[in-house]
Amino acid sequence: MRHTIQQSDSENTLNWKIVQLIWPYLLEYKSRIVIALACLVLSKAASVYGPFLLKYIVDALSLEGVGQGRSQALVLVPVGLVLAYGFARFSMIILGEIRDTVFGRVTERAMRRVGLKVFVHVHSLDLDFHLNRRTGGLARDIERGTTGISFLMRFFVFNIAPTLIEIGLVIGLLFYNYGIAFAAITLTSVVLYILFSIVTTDWRTRFVCEANRADSAASTRAIDSLLNYETVKYFTNEGYESQLYDDALADWESARRKNRLSLLTLNSGQALIITVAMTMMMWLAAQRVTQGSMTIGDFVLINAFMMQLFMPLNFLGFVYREIKGSLANIENMFQLMDLSSKVKDVPEASELFVSQGHIQFDQVAFHYQPDREILKRISFEIKPGEKVAVVGASGAGKSTLVKLLFRFYDPTYGSISIDGQAIDRVTQHSLRAAIGIVPQDTVLFNSTIFDNIRYGKPDASDDEVHAAIRMAHLQHFIEQLPEGVDTLVGERGLKLSGGEKQRVAIARTLLKRPPVLLFDEATSSLDSKSERSILAALREISEGHTSLVIAHRLSTIVDADRIIVLDQGAIVEQGTHEQLLAESGHYAELWSAQRKQNVQ
Repeated sequence: MRHTIQQSDSENTLNWKIVQLIWPYLLEYKSRIVIALACLVLSKAASVYGPFLLKYIVDALSLEGVGQGRSQALVLVPVGLVLAYGFARFSMIILGEIRDTVFGRVTERAMRRVGLKVFVHVHSLDLDFHLNRRTGGLARDIERGTTGISFLMRFFVFNIAPTLIEIGLVIGLLFYNYGIAFAAITLTSVVLYILFSIVTTDWRTRFVCEANRADSAASTRAIDSLLNYETVKYFTNEGYESQLYDDALADWESARRKNRLSLLTLNSGQALIITVAMTMMMWLAAQRVTQGSMTIGDFVLINAFMMQLFMPLNFLGFVYREIKGSLANIENMFQLMDLSSKVKDVPEASELFVSQGHIQFDQVAFHYQPDREILKRISFEIKPGEKVAVVGASGAGKSTLVKLLFRFYDPTYGSISIDGQAIDRVTQHSLRAAIGIVPQDTVLFNSTIFDNIRYGKPDASDDEVHAAIRMAHLQHFIEQLPEGVDTLVGERGLKLSGGEKQRVAIARTLLKRPPVLLFDEATSSLDSKSERSILAALREISEGHTSLVIAHRLSTIVDADRIIVLDQGAIVEQGTHEQLLAESGHYAELWSAQRKQNVQ
């Protein structure tokens, strides 16, 4: 099965099925949802009642002010109406804030639950997925997906739902108090406004996407150039890099111009619909006032209603586009959850129990692609406490043995067992917990040297970590650093040399002290002096442990109990160093070639 994630196109129709996936996470706080919805309804009720109080105040002022002085009219205005209006405005705001605060906990917990579930699931996927993924894109999918949940819920609960409730209330009140004409104009204008916003937003989405792609391309070009600063300098290609960056910026400028013009169309159309609707409502209300069937307060109320309705609708285009984007981002994230690992624990898999550390490879064959076989039904064993080395030319299948033993992949044929327990019948967690590895390519976390070593055993004491440092011969190096073990190693350990990273990795494995040890070119980045000291430490720590050593430098494995020679995926020789030299075969040729290389 090939791991692929279909990218959702935000220009397609809204996929509201995504809400069904999110809903179970939201139900964790049912009471908070009920409180938030209650605050929403009460807030909108206060919002709709506000214009009525404004109408009563204006009518009172108009009536009381006739034939009397203005100051006298102000005194005679019922103070209760003014206080009630103030209370209604305050209630609308404070209820909205309470709603936001109460519902915020719901969305934050949903984001946390979903984000953790996706993170754990991605870690459970097999090595094949992680070798083919793009880390940046994967991280963005998870980040955008969790952020999309927050945006979708926040705008649906805080913007779309309140606006729809308010529209329904206002149209109903206008129809009840002033007749069908006012209600019809309001309903028609709102429907036209929404349809225009949706259609225009769909049209301009491609310009927004184009601008985002151009922006990403320019950013990628700049970051790639700056990360390769030394290479740019080596080849004096500053001008070439600047031209490439400017070309990317030119595409961004063109896309932004199209985006800006499309936004002008959207805003102009929305403004036209609002203006026409407001003008018609005011003209109709003014006529009724002159006819005496409506008061000035009614005129003010209708104006306030229209202003109140169209203010949130102004953001409809933006909200609609962002909701589409959020749904697409959430869908991309949940598509990750649909991926499954090819390497799975069998139902009711047992825990691996290592009593001796006896490893057996029985007729093991493996290929990444069917037309290219990596291992050809090889069989060998590593007896308890034995140190076995595997050597061979590049591409012979040495490192594949490590991946199979760790069960990053399953053999296409044959089986691997530890102490008689088939590794595909035990849990992957218990299997990997029993094996320690010093890899060829050591990658460290962007933390301190101390934290990177403790990663081998997170619950280890400080004394245990320092003991591992001494055994890995790291102490002298650390003492030379101003910050000692608290020195930050940088992204992927880039502040350390290859040999220093290797020794940190060795210390990390020494701290774990597993019954089975793997060394995949463990001393490949060390100089001769460091190599000798590390090999002495490895011999010490390997004493009594089953060890598998993948080696390129044959000088590092002359003391192995047995050496297995691989050639094109098959075992061609095996024996001790002296036995293999005496055979004058593949191993002897490799030994002779490396000795000549060292002499030169």
